[in-house]
Amino acid sequence: MDNSDLNSIWIYLSASPLAGLTITLMAYVAAQNLYQKCNNNPLLHPVVIAAGMLITFLVLTDTPYQDYFKGGQYVHFLLGPATVALAIPMYQQLSKIKKMWLPISITLISGVCVAAISSITIAQFLGASIETQLSLAPKSVTAPVAMAISEQIGGLPSLTAVLVVVTGILGAIFGTKILSLINIKDDSIKGIAMGITAHGIGTARAFQVSPEMGAFSGLAMAMATFTTAFILPYLVNWLGK
Repeated sequence: MDNSDLNSIWIYLSASPLAGLTITLMAYVAAQNLYQKCNNNPLLHPVVIAAGMLITFLVLTDTPYQDYFKGGQYVHFLLGPATVALAIPMYQQLSKIKKMWLPISITLISGVCVAAISSITIAQFLGASIETQLSLAPKSVTAPVAMAISEQIGGLPSLTAVLVVVTGILGAIFGTKILSLINIKDDSIKGIAMGITAHGIGTARAFQVSPEMGAFSGLAMAMATFTTAFILPYLVNWLGK
C-alpha cells in the first residue's frame, strides 16, 4: 500500500463519522501496546496515554470536538453494555458477596459520605466557588450519573465530567500501590476500595490485577453510584445548613 492509497483512505474516513471511531481505536491500541511493553506501569495507563494522544491530535488538526464525537459516540455507547457485562464476574463471586453484605454496605455508605464531604470541605477551604464545590461532590461515581447529580444539586456537569475522569485516572495509577503500601492483601477488599473511589477506570485496572478484585470493584462501583445518587442531594442540603 503506497502513500496515495493511505491518503485516499484518510480522505474517506475524515469525511465520515468513522474518523472519530478510527482515531479512538488507534490511540487506545497504541497506548495499550506501550502499557504492556512497560510491564503495566500504572503511570502509563492506557486511558491516560490514549486521552493525551487524542487531545494532541484534535489540537494539531484543529478538529472540533463535536466533529470527533460523531464517531467517538460509538465507543461512548458501548460503556452501557460494558457496565452491564460486569454482572457476570459479580455473579461468579456471589457466595462471597453474600457473606460480606454487611461490611460492604457499611463501607459503601461511609465511602460515599467521606468522598463528598472531604471534596466539598477541601474545596471550600481553598476558596473554590459554590458551583465548583458542588461539581466536586459526585466525582467518584461514573461520569453519566455524576453529571446528572451535579446538575441536580447545582454544579457544573461539564466540570464534573473532567473531575470524574481525573479521579478515575489517579485511582488507577495510585490505588493499587497505596493498597499494597498499607498491606491490604485481600483482593475483594482492594476491589471495593477501587470501585468506590475510582469507578470504571479503577475497575478496569482492578481486572488487570485479578478477576476477584475486578468483580468486587464492579460491584462497589455500581452500588456507590446508586448510593451517591440517593444520598448526595440530602447530604449537600445538610452541609448547606
